[in-house]
Amino acid sequence: MSTNESRQADRSIERTDPFEGQWDWNGGALAGLLATVVMGVAISVTDLSTLQIAIAGLYGQSGSLVTGWIAHLVHGTVFGSLFTLLLADPGLHRLTDWYWKTVLAGVVYSVVLAVAGAGILMPIWLGLVGFPVPPSIPNVTTPMLFWHLTYGLVLGGLYPVIDRR
Repeated sequence: MSTNESRQADRSIERTDPFEGQWDWNGGALAGLLATVVMGVAISVTDLSTLQIAIAGLYGQSGSLVTGWIAHLVHGTVFGSLFTLLLADPGLHRLTDWYWKTVLAGVVYSVVLAVAGAGILMPIWLGLVGFPVPPSIPNVTTPMLFWHLTYGLVLGGLYPVIDRR
């Protein structure tokens, strides 16, 4: 085999087909769950009422810390799976090849969740379920951004580790 043939063979081995990517929903769910636990601890330390009143209020259970935690864990787990669905897109298939790109993707994803999800959709949802005084739109606060950035850093940092196990 010539050197040129050897290089071509090496390149074909290294190349991945973007359309062969699979959705690692369970790896994303696990990373999302763990990221949500870390985020939930940060929320609990800085403003427990967010879990107890606002997040539980999404399901008409305002005042229930248990409901707030359960809802928060479910949301974060689902959003972790959706994060990996986005990473499975053929246009983004190489994003997980480099650890820090995945971390950065987690951070960007968490900012989108913070602004669109918690900042816009959550106040609308709270108003629809009859929450006494839903937050104004957009409801983007410094603590809320910090909590979501924490989620994104942990999600983006853990997913490549979980995916390679």
